[in-house]
Amino acid sequence: MSRPSRPWLRRAGWALVVLAVAVLYWLLPIRGQVSIAPGGVWEEPWPRWRVSPTNERGGPTTVQISDVVGWPHVLATVDGQPVSVQLRASGSPGVYTWAFVLPASADGAPVEVAFYHSCNTGCLRRSSIILGADGATGRATPSSQLASAPTHLCAVEANPERDWHGRSGWDVTLTYARLADQAHWGIDDLAWRVQRATAQGLRVLVRVDYDQGQSLPPAGDERALALYLDYLRRLARDQRLAGVYGYVLGNGFNELGSNSLDPQQPVTPAWYARLFNGYGAPAAQGDNAVQVVRAENPQVRLLVGPVRPWVDDQDGAQPAPIDAPWLNYFHSLAAALDAGVQAKQAAGYALAAPDGFALHAPGRVGDLGAAEPQSDQRRPEWNGAQAGFRVYRDWLEIINAFPSTRGLPVFITSTNTFVAAEGVTPADNYPAGWLSAALAEIGQAPQVQALCWFLDQDRSGDARWDDFSLTARSGRLVDAAAEFDALLQTAPQP
Repeated sequence: MSRPSRPWLRRAGWALVVLAVAVLYWLLPIRGQVSIAPGGVWEEPWPRWRVSPTNERGGPTTVQISDVVGWPHVLATVDGQPVSVQLRASGSPGVYTWAFVLPASADGAPVEVAFYHSCNTGCLRRSSIILGADGATGRATPSSQLASAPTHLCAVEANPERDWHGRSGWDVTLTYARLADQAHWGIDDLAWRVQRATAQGLRVLVRVDYDQGQSLPPAGDERALALYLDYLRRLARDQRLAGVYGYVLGNGFNELGSNSLDPQQPVTPAWYARLFNGYGAPAAQGDNAVQVVRAENPQVRLLVGPVRPWVDDQDGAQPAPIDAPWLNYFHSLAAALDAGVQAKQAAGYALAAPDGFALHAPGRVGDLGAAEPQSDQRRPEWNGAQAGFRVYRDWLEIINAFPSTRGLPVFITSTNTFVAAEGVTPADNYPAGWLSAALAEIGQAPQVQALCWFLDQDRSGDARWDDFSLTARSGRLVDAAAEFDALLQTAPQP
């Protein structure tokens, strides 16, 4: 004999299911618009997700995203890694469906799947979900616990496999405006690198160059400037890059080798300040990095890029207290930035100052060995300019000479024991204990926030950097790599 039908009970049961799902939705740390229904389908609200679980033979898992807006320039990521998305016929008028196959590497643990649009001008997140290995949603479990104890230690192009021993260190990585959509140097691979680094608790500084061999747009080239500013706008807008600590604009631009596209128009101090905060242009004109970036994202930090020490390719019109070409250049640049800030403030624009400075401070070991970072090396032929690691003190003296830059944080975004004029790489000249002494030296300078070894791991395939790499550990870099790791475990917190 069959049971009597009880539609009210069935309705109550589904109501309890819906209530439980609603509670689960609000409790789970899932970003975006997500709703859940039986069978791997998320029906309401838009966008709708459908997951086809792995079949019994171990086939691929397919993810579909449907929406009522035909979003342009879409992208999907799996734990930050971009995946190829295909537009499919939805079968329903006014509905657009995109699909991709979940990478095999993502089948073993819960992953975050995110869907973005408008990526040609900076990806905006539309929705995201957490998928388990069986295609079902689950709690968002971070890939690693965020480090909590800060450290000044930093690595340029940090190895994603490095053990930071629970320390919140720093990573410096690089992107090029003219290679924005290319592999490795472009924005998609940059976003993936940033995601992996921040998942480890690292604070990421992104150096933004114009092109390979050309750190910044050539002086006076307004078209190149517009392209560079467009890329900065795109970086500031892209929600995948929300974890970036700050952007470093250019690098070593006082050196002719960093002006190879147009050597007749090298980046001058005045042009750098023009690019950075509009120095020399009408105050109402907004085509400069500070105004372009902060119009998109007021929280973004912009750092003045580092000047190369001991280079006399360019001088500066306003001599520094110590008269040397690289210091004169930097002094003229800081003076122009300060003048740009004053002009903007007089016109009612409050946010024109930089958020900090990136510096180069290489060591010049010579006979000093590990004591070099804590030793003055003032050269009479350079009017007393420092010739080694303590060049950072010469940079600080200039930064602190101007009202709008005084006291700003600085980041040593490149250091090691290589001096170009001598041509001996760290693999051949690193003295054990040098990095420890450099860390202790900057511990006496509260403005210095980071000490970045150049470099950790070159991921572009260029073997010439092996003699600098903590990961490759060539020659004496075995000692440097061991010291870096030991300092992460023993160095006091700043």
